[in-house]
Amino acid sequence: MKRLGIKLSLNDPRWGSDKKDGEPQANEGKKPGEGPPDMEQLWRDFNERLNNFFGQKRRPDNNNNNNGNNNNGGGVPRPDPAGMRATAGAIAGVAALIWLASGSFIVQEGQAGIVYTFGKYTHSTGSGFNWRWPYPFQSNETVRVSQMRMVEIGYRGNIKNKQTQESLMLTDDENIIDMQLAVQFKLKDPVAWLMNNRDEEETVRQVAETSIREIVGKNKMDFVLYEGRDKVAYETQVLMQTILDRYASGVLISGVTLQAVQPPEQVQSAFDDAVKAGQDLERQKNEGQAYANDVIPKARGTASRLMQEAEAYRSMVTENATGNANRFKQVLVEYQKAPAVTRDRMYLDTMQQIFSSTSKVMVDSKNGNNLLYLPLDKLIAQAAAVDSARHGNNSSNTGSPATAPTTATLPADVMPSVEVSRQREPRPRDSSRERESR
Repeated sequence: MKRLGIKLSLNDPRWGSDKKDGEPQANEGKKPGEGPPDMEQLWRDFNERLNNFFGQKRRPDNNNNNNGNNNNGGGVPRPDPAGMRATAGAIAGVAALIWLASGSFIVQEGQAGIVYTFGKYTHSTGSGFNWRWPYPFQSNETVRVSQMRMVEIGYRGNIKNKQTQESLMLTDDENIIDMQLAVQFKLKDPVAWLMNNRDEEETVRQVAETSIREIVGKNKMDFVLYEGRDKVAYETQVLMQTILDRYASGVLISGVTLQAVQPPEQVQSAFDDAVKAGQDLERQKNEGQAYANDVIPKARGTASRLMQEAEAYRSMVTENATGNANRFKQVLVEYQKAPAVTRDRMYLDTMQQIFSSTSKVMVDSKNGNNLLYLPLDKLIAQAAAVDSARHGNNSSNTGSPATAPTTATLPADVMPSVEVSRQREPRPRDSSRERESR
């Protein structure tokens, strides 16, 4: 600025000139602040200083030197055409360098650079420093490839900020459901993302809304609300990826998350009552099933036990009957060989079996009036008492030899005097034996 001699004071009468006093001035005859300086003179001064800056010397005008009556006065320099051309060339070179430098651009890590030539895609660049032809020949655009993007269906920012026109959907059983979901995606082809989509995120949002409405329309309300939420989300993701691939949008769906699935607010209370009734029904069914599971096995076990007991009893009776029949057959064979001996033996066995379970025996005589009474239980008890007393004495007299056992006798009050008839009539069995012996 100082070398060019530019002065910044507009009120200086010598503004734009470094001539000494006595020389003609551009603003000669004007007072400071009366008006702007002469533009022609300013241009000449600028060219002169620019020539001096680039080492060019001014040439005096011969015509003006010869003619001293020139209006501008003698010795006024004229611009050198060669210097002006050099100045213009330098300025053009600097401008060309700046223009070429404007074609450089830097692509950050995780991004991709897209280069266009006259608006048409030419090539892609990786991360780092890159260069293209400056405007208007080429242009560039950077796209984040590794960034995880998300679109929201049925709400914006917060679940409470609902978008009713997006969230209300119709199910297969003609019920309305309120659903909000979030779709996460990233780019797999940045060129297709930029060239094949006019509004990229809005395209993904519309595809997501179309897909979720189709999936919900194929299922019933209870399935979507409860056990089928994961299946609905997965089928929506698959359908979205199919549609976006068909459109060549360059999008890869990473996941679909159902944020809220519920009936509309207008019927929420009635739906809650229906859900509670269904839960009560399931609870009653479970209680009945639990009771049945408790009673039925016990009944089946009891029935099985009774059947096994009956089968055992049947087997026991059958075997006993078979054994008795076999024994009777064997007795019959022996009876046929010796009838009298076999009959006596059977009589003795029968009486032994009867007396073994009887504590008192009464014998009645047919011809006599006296009754014979045998207190077997008292006789057995007295014999046991005598044996115990004998053992007690033997234990106290360890050195004395053991005495011989004595025969138990009945007391007088126990054994009454009976009269037995000496004359004994023959019994039927004796007569039968005589007949058999004959």
